[in-house]
Amino acid sequence: MNEKKLYILLTDTGTVFTRLIKSYTKKPYNHASISFDPQLVNAYSFGRKKPRNPFIGGFVQENLRSGLFKHASAAIYSCTVNEDQLQKINAYLQKIEAEKEQYRYNFLGLFGVILNKPINREKAFFCSQFVASVLKECDILDFPKPISLITPHDIQETGSFQLVYKGKLVDFYTDGNHIDIMEPSFNMAPLKI
Repeated sequence: MNEKKLYILLTDTGTVFTRLIKSYTKKPYNHASISFDPQLVNAYSFGRKKPRNPFIGGFVQENLRSGLFKHASAAIYSCTVNEDQLQKINAYLQKIEAEKEQYRYNFLGLFGVILNKPINREKAFFCSQFVASVLKECDILDFPKPISLITPHDIQETGSFQLVYKGKLVDFYTDGNHIDIMEPSFNMAPLKI
């Protein structure tokens, strides 16, 4: 069975909302996304559906080359997964995408993180909770605490991922740092969001 790469992106976009989160966490990255694409063209997360409004959120396909990510700092990690795991991820994401209008951003869950009390809401995630759910549901990684308490820093600290890039996203794209030069990957067809 061929092994493939999955990418975890941790970012800091510098918006007011992310600065507020950062003031609490004291960590460099406050947003998490997942991608199959070594050029990071298609990344998936729970975040803003409208770039100018942080309070309208849900399942999103992110354009990491523009908008809020244009000046973002990032740490990009990879992990090796097998075909079976990738198919599970694909099915999991396709199911969420098909029901995306029923999903929403889990703002209450952020308060649960602050209070260290899991707040699980049906069909609601915040970004790192979503990434953790993908990793757990698809048999890639289990976490020692509830996924509704997982932060981007927790994902970074698991030790299950290899750092492949750290710096400004704009530099990743303009300096030819594409991961596809370094390692093979599986490309999932982009979701129609």
